[in-house]
Amino acid sequence: MKREYIFFIFVLFLSSFSFYLLYQILSPFMTSIFWAILLAMVFYPIFQKLHHIMKKMAVLSAMTMTLLVILMIVLPFSLLMVSFANEVVQLYQRVEEMIQTGRLQAYLDQIKEMPIIQWAWTRWIQYLDLSQLEPQNFLLKNLQQLSSFLFNQTSKILKGISTFIIGFFFTLLSLYYLFKDGDRLFGRLKEIVPIPPKEKTLLILRFKEMIYATLYGGILIALIQGVLGGVIFWILGISSPILWGTAMAFLSFIPIGGTALVWFPASLLLFIQGEFLKGIILLGLGVFGISMVDNLLRPFLISARTRIHPLLLFFAVLGGIQAFGLIGLVAGPMVVTLCLTLIEIYIQGIHFKNTSG
Repeated sequence: MKREYIFFIFVLFLSSFSFYLLYQILSPFMTSIFWAILLAMVFYPIFQKLHHIMKKMAVLSAMTMTLLVILMIVLPFSLLMVSFANEVVQLYQRVEEMIQTGRLQAYLDQIKEMPIIQWAWTRWIQYLDLSQLEPQNFLLKNLQQLSSFLFNQTSKILKGISTFIIGFFFTLLSLYYLFKDGDRLFGRLKEIVPIPPKEKTLLILRFKEMIYATLYGGILIALIQGVLGGVIFWILGISSPILWGTAMAFLSFIPIGGTALVWFPASLLLFIQGEFLKGIILLGLGVFGISMVDNLLRPFLISARTRIHPLLLFFAVLGGIQAFGLIGLVAGPMVVTLCLTLIEIYIQGIHFKNTSG
């Protein structure tokens, strides 16, 4: 074996082992670093303007921008989570009260009397054994189990809060340095990537398109639909508007059903309760308001700006969340974008080879 091959194998082994050790060192902080990178990408255009206003004082600009991120995201998000938790507790107490007073059974009886429910019941009753089904006892039993579960998980919840606070500190620290040295770090990263300039430009372009589609597209649409749905529920006097608005924001990522999985059953419940005017208003605003936001903005913000198919983007988001947690909201589409771009580069290379040959 030639000396050059031995040297190459040694360098390859040493490099692989060094990257493995680097990963082991940074792995406890990867989530915080990723969130910092995500926030830096979202707010970097604002930072550049602030940097120019402050006469390119990098340290002061980075500190100011980090504080602005805290004020713009962390404080509203914390207030939302507190309100969300309060409404979950209130909803739980309300449902338990309805079960004990018999009001829930009365609503279920009213639902059974609806023509479409009776038609479905007669169709499926011959295939399903529902003789032992008692919805009230079933819900009460599960609520009791949920109470016991939450009580037993108190220590884990407190531990999770402390872990979140520590991780949040590392995120802010990383975010500050990304604002301060972002241009230099990105320039070094472009130099390190071992691909030709044309393919490197294509890869960066695809990642920008993915970020636009996921952040400025999907998440923005989810926020608009969630806020709009919550406000409509609040105006109509429907209980727990923050809870249902948050649910609609998450469900907006689902291409089939989406936010209608919340506002449509709510409108049916209003009809059952005799609130026909509120039911009609909610149904109309759900169809021509909440759902129309998706129909109007999604083609403009996502389909026209990226080559990622909406269905593939949907699976990338959900699969990313399952694989990586909440950061998978962006990590999933990033992995898909990388794979698609590499395939595109490979196809272009084959096409160029065939045409030149």
